[in-house]
Amino acid sequence: MNLTLSTRWRPGLWPGAIALFLLTAVIAGSLTALGALSDTAFIIATLRDPYFFQVVRFTLWQATLSTLISIILAVPVARAYARRPAFAGRKILITLMGLPVVMPVIVAVFGIVAVYGRSGLLNFLLQPTGISMSFELYGLTGILLAHTFFNLPLAVRLLLPAWDQITNENWRTASTLGMSSTQLFRFIEWPALSTFLPGVIVVVFLLCFTSFAVVLTLGGGPAATTIEVAIYQALRFEFDPAEAAVLALAQLLLCAGTALLLIRWMRVLSQTSGRKSDSRARPDTGARAGKLFDFGVIGLCGLFVFTPVAALVISGLQGPVAAVLLDTDLWQAAARSLGIALMATSLAGIMALGIASTARFLVLERRQKNAKEGLLLAGSLTLAFPPMVIGTGFFLISLHLKAVDTITLLMIAVVNALMVLPYILRSIAPVLIDSGQQYQKLCAQLGLSGWHRFRQVDWPMIRKPAAFSLALGGALSFGDMGVAALFDTTGHITLPVMLYQRMSAYRFDEAAVTALALVLMCVALFWILDRSLSR
Repeated sequence: MNLTLSTRWRPGLWPGAIALFLLTAVIAGSLTALGALSDTAFIIATLRDPYFFQVVRFTLWQATLSTLISIILAVPVARAYARRPAFAGRKILITLMGLPVVMPVIVAVFGIVAVYGRSGLLNFLLQPTGISMSFELYGLTGILLAHTFFNLPLAVRLLLPAWDQITNENWRTASTLGMSSTQLFRFIEWPALSTFLPGVIVVVFLLCFTSFAVVLTLGGGPAATTIEVAIYQALRFEFDPAEAAVLALAQLLLCAGTALLLIRWMRVLSQTSGRKSDSRARPDTGARAGKLFDFGVIGLCGLFVFTPVAALVISGLQGPVAAVLLDTDLWQAAARSLGIALMATSLAGIMALGIASTARFLVLERRQKNAKEGLLLAGSLTLAFPPMVIGTGFFLISLHLKAVDTITLLMIAVVNALMVLPYILRSIAPVLIDSGQQYQKLCAQLGLSGWHRFRQVDWPMIRKPAAFSLALGGALSFGDMGVAALFDTTGHITLPVMLYQRMSAYRFDEAAVTALALVLMCVALFWILDRSLSR
C-alpha cells in the first residue's frame, strides 16, 4: 500500500518541487551573498548614516505621492469609462491604455522628456502664443510625472471591474429614489470601489517603490535618490559592495512588508456576481454636464498617455535613422537583449508550468486545496524580492568568482525570469487546474497521461493565456534595464542600457532613433511570441 502511494504522488510532485528548489536556491544564494558582507557593525554604521535615512525617506515619499496622484486621477477616469460604456473607440482606448505597462521604462522616460522638456513638444506648440511651460523634470517633479504616466492607466484598468459588481437592480432603485450623481457615487459606487482600492493602492505603491530606471534617469542628484538607485551607485560608482548589501537588505525588508500588505488586501477583493452592470440603466447618464465631464476626463487622460508615444515616434523618425540602424553595436545589443529575453521567458515558462502542474495534482489527486494555494503563493515569492536585490546578490557572487564578464547574460536572464514568473504562473495555473477538473476522469479512462495528455488536452486549454503571458514576459524582459545596468561595464550589453548611455551623453538624436527601434522590437517580439504560441 505504501509503495502504491509512493508511486502515485512522486510523479505529480516533482515538477513543482524542482521549480521551487531552483527558486529557493537563487533567492537563498543571493541573500547569502548579501549577508556575507553585512556584518553587524557595518549595518549599525549604515543605519546611523544620515544619507541612508535621506534615501529611505525620499523612496517612501516619492512612492506615496506617486500613488496618491495616480489613484486620485484614476478614480474619475475609471468612473467616466464605466458611465459611458458604448461610445465609439472605447474598446481601442482601453486597450491602448495598457501600452505604458509593456513599454520599456527608459523609452517612456525619453518620450516624457520629448514632451515636457524645455525644448519639448509642449513648449514648441505654445511658442506662437508666447507662453512657456517650464517643468523641472530632473527631480521629484519628473519622477512624479513619469510614475503617473505609467500607473494612471494601470490603476484605471484595475478599478474598472469594480463597476461590474453593481447590479442593474441597484441602478433602478437609485432611479426610483431620484438620487443625484453625487449620491450615486457615495451610496452605490463607493462601496463597490472601496473593495478594490486597497489592493490597487498597494500594487501601485510597490511599483513606485521599486522604480529604478525612472529615478536613475530623472532623479537629478543625491537629493532625489531611491534605495535601488543608491544600490546601483554603490556598486557602479563607489564600488562599495558592503554598503550595497546593506541597502539591498533594507530594500528587501521594506518590500517584503509591502508584499505582505498586498497579500492581505488582495484577499479582500470579491468576485463579481456574474450579473454585469449595464451603466445605461443608471439615472445620471443623460445629464449634459456629466457627459462633458466624462468625455473631457477621458480625452485629457488619453492625451496625457498617448502624447509621449507620439513624440517618441516623431523624434525617432526625424533623427539619423540610417546611421543608427547601420551601427553594428545596436544590433549586437539587440541580439543580446533578445537572447536574454528568450532565456528568461523559457525558464519562467518551464518553472510556471511545473508549479501549476503540481498545484493541480495537489488539489485533484490529494484533495489538498490549502497546499495548492501555498504552492502558488511560494511561486509568487519573487513579488517580495525586488529584481535589484537578487541582482545585487548575483553581482557579488560573480565578483567573488571573478566571472562578471563570462556569466553576465545568464545571471540577467535568471533574474528577469524570476521577475516575470508570478505573472506567467497566475495566468496559466487557474486554466490548467480547470482543465484537470473537466477532463480528469476522461483522461483516466482513455489512459492519457504525461506528454500525451499535455499535448492533446492541456495545451489547447492553456495555449492562449500561456501565449499572452509568455509574450508579455518576453517583451518586459527585452526592455528591462535595471539588472542589466548593474552588470554592464561598457554601456552596450543590452539595448535599453545603450539607450540610457546615449541619453546620458546628450546624444538625443541618436537616442530618439534607438528608443523607437527598441519599442518596435518589443512590439515585434510580443506579436511573434503571441501569434506563434497561440496557434
